[in-house]
Amino acid sequence: MRLSMGGTKKRPVYKIVVADSRFPRDGRFIEKLGFYNPLLPKDKKERIGFDSERIKYWLGQGAQPTTRVARLLGENDIMPMPEKGNNPQKAIPKKDRKKADEGGEAKPEENASKPAEAPKEEAKPAEAPKEEAKPAESPKEEEKK
Repeated sequence: MRLSMGGTKKRPVYKIVVADSRFPRDGRFIEKLGFYNPLLPKDKKERIGFDSERIKYWLGQGAQPTTRVARLLGENDIMPMPEKGNNPQKAIPKKDRKKADEGGEAKPEENASKPAEAPKEEAKPAEAPKEEAKPAESPKEEEKK
């Protein structure tokens, strides 16, 4: 069960339909179960209309409602209200989300650059023993002579 969009530009009206998941959103459907007009105030009863018997039948047949349809049905006591999802980003204004994402990306870069610097520092001491090894080779050469 899902919403199928209708109406005109900037004036949406939705049909609550039963459709195969492979069909397009506004395409072919099996049965129309009701309508939803989001432009009307929540207290008007013309905002949502549906055939509760048919909805119960389709739920009994195993139809899975989308999140929005499940909320509409939960508000009208046809099925239990779905649990709220966990979206911690929703509380952050959109401008700040981008800044947080950039800040979050910068941290891994800093972490990536630090390990890159660490091997360089390790490489320098490794070079120093090589230099020490070179003088060590010269005494070996001296021993050969």
